[in-house]
Amino acid sequence: MRFHLTIAAAALAAAPAVAQDAPAIELWRLDCGTLQLSDSESFSDTHLYDGQPRELTDSCYVIRNGDNYLLWDTGLPGDYVGRTQTSGVYTVSVARSIEDQLGDLGLTPADIDYVGVSHYHFDHIGQLAGFSDATLLIGQGDFEAVTAADGTGNVDPRPFAHWLNDGGKVETVAGDRDVFGDGKVIMVSMPGHTPGHRSLVVRLPRMGTMMLTGDLYHFEEQIENRGVPQFNTDRADTLASFHRFNQMADNLDATIVIQHDPRHIGRLPAFPESAK
Repeated sequence: MRFHLTIAAAALAAAPAVAQDAPAIELWRLDCGTLQLSDSESFSDTHLYDGQPRELTDSCYVIRNGDNYLLWDTGLPGDYVGRTQTSGVYTVSVARSIEDQLGDLGLTPADIDYVGVSHYHFDHIGQLAGFSDATLLIGQGDFEAVTAADGTGNVDPRPFAHWLNDGGKVETVAGDRDVFGDGKVIMVSMPGHTPGHRSLVVRLPRMGTMMLTGDLYHFEEQIENRGVPQFNTDRADTLASFHRFNQMADNLDATIVIQHDPRHIGRLPAFPESAK
């Protein structure tokens, strides 16, 4: 196996985004925005966090598997780059676009083979439209909600227009989905936050297994006290997903990475370094 990995790394050495000694799979964290909360009250339906201000990160991820690339979540809209906007308890901002950060890796949006979204909320699909060449991977329940949406609720179909109306390739995920077919990157069903919500399991050769939460959890305290947001679509499904996710993490000896918790940024190397 070590011999084959060495050959694969050598074959990829000419690609600007891949170091000469890179393993067959690696992961980068991108900064896709910041959300400042003046009150975290809505993140618990039992009033666990009433009155608590909080900062949330908005993280996206690029995973390379051989010659193929997956972009996991697409953050806040690119229109927010260089500015802030306040709505209710949220103040959001974006420092750099995904496309700009991909450039640091020698990549363009056209290099992304798959764009996977954990769910349909605005802070995870904001720059989705810029990846129209990619195959969209989305939970079946979420795609059904997007297809039925009229834009009046918290499901905005506009970022999905290319895949809904213009022939973009989409694969809806009913259960778990082995993205590359080799067991290294798996979308796992974790409904409750939205009907088709997914988390991501990434098995790295050196750092081990990483589990990216999507929005199953937004911050560590929700793991500790099982805080269910008021805006989740199904409380029972959320609690069942908590149980499944936690057992998987234990059994796989996985590192949990909560995508919105700034305390978890350090669990992966700082961009542009990759986790391997």
